[in-house]
Amino acid sequence: MKKRTEEQGAKDELRREYDLSTLKGGVRGKYVARYRRGTNLVLLSPDVAEFFPDEQSVNTALRNLARPEGFEPPTPSSGG
Repeated sequence: MKKRTEEQGAKDELRREYDLSTLKGGVRGKYVARYRRGTNLVLLSPDVAEFFPDEQSVNTALRNLARPEGFEPPTPSSGG
């Protein structure tokens, strides 16, 4: 039975077509702040995406659906 590290070693090798000289200069943690803020990506089915030309139209439709007529969302209190 193979050890886990041996199995991973075989999977971690780069393919021959990758040029390591072009992979230099990466910045560790470049997007960590964006990741920590959180992102919610949703993939729309092609037939649904036809109705929404851009991000704003999707958000507007979802807001209208989520908030019934006359509903006011609560505002955060400024007390500490």
